[in-house]
Amino acid sequence: MTTSGLDILALGNAIVDVLARADERFLADQSLAKGSMQLIDEARSATLYGAMGPGTVVSGGSAANTAVGAAALGAKVGFVGKVRNDELGRMFTHDLNAVGVRFDTAAAADGPSTASCLILVTPDGERTMNTYLGACQTLGPDDVDEATVKSARIVYLEGYLWDPPAAKDAFRKAARIAHEAGNRVALTLSDAFCVGRYRAEFRELLRDGSIDILFANIHELKSLYETEDDEAAIAGLKAERVLGVVTRSADGAIVVRDGAVTAVPAHPVEQVVDTTGAGDLFAAGFLAGLARDLDDASCARLGCLAAAEVIGHLGARPQADLAALARRAGLIA
Repeated sequence: MTTSGLDILALGNAIVDVLARADERFLADQSLAKGSMQLIDEARSATLYGAMGPGTVVSGGSAANTAVGAAALGAKVGFVGKVRNDELGRMFTHDLNAVGVRFDTAAAADGPSTASCLILVTPDGERTMNTYLGACQTLGPDDVDEATVKSARIVYLEGYLWDPPAAKDAFRKAARIAHEAGNRVALTLSDAFCVGRYRAEFRELLRDGSIDILFANIHELKSLYETEDDEAAIAGLKAERVLGVVTRSADGAIVVRDGAVTAVPAHPVEQVVDTTGAGDLFAAGFLAGLARDLDDASCARLGCLAAAEVIGHLGARPQADLAALARRAGLIA
């Protein structure tokens, strides 16, 4: 990857999404917890895919979605993730490079196939994700280029990286290099079930200085602090020495900095079609705002606008011109 300066370098699972509509009965028949993300093996992936209705295939992955959104808003963005040199891997690589995200992590020549996520969208727009990690599990420290990490003002890491052990080592390496270069490190908690798996380790990352910026939705935050009370969860975040950014669906978002809380409303949306990628695109807008040195409230508003665009259609990548939308809203020049 070229080492010319980046605003954001995102590290995450390189996944191709298959989205299909489903009703509550289908979820029950397949023993799926609505709104969850569960890891599945290749055999279960094939079985579930065979039972699903017609699907839409798009490149996805949490941090990759964020990278695409931030690039659409004018940020200079790179991505580090692992694919196999197969059809899905080539599609994923093309899709990122085509929208201006620098992605040249070496593809695996053998081993597991490129990762896929089967996403079932119920009529209320809620998504239930079933992820086969495949080649993602082979991402390791050797895929993290020191010069590239040093070139990025913000290194953005997804919590899902905590599942494959080698990816966790890549995460730690990137965070260490970024801080040695005087740059910031951001973490997104990914989902409440992920937090449940690694709660103690995520808390330690916050408290040992590994993380400077934390992204979470309110459910993830409550899982992190083991409470059912929104205010108690926010109080826990206020006690950390990080910039905390929390989304609250229709209630907008809050930014916690130095014990103070800034709230912004949700951006209007005509209809919620699919919530897949809402948090990813919120993070994209917020990080793009940071790259422009906007204040916290403006960054959050930019995040809310990006999230509103992506939940208005199927799929986790923006379909409208986000920069044009942001200019019309007066959020960027």
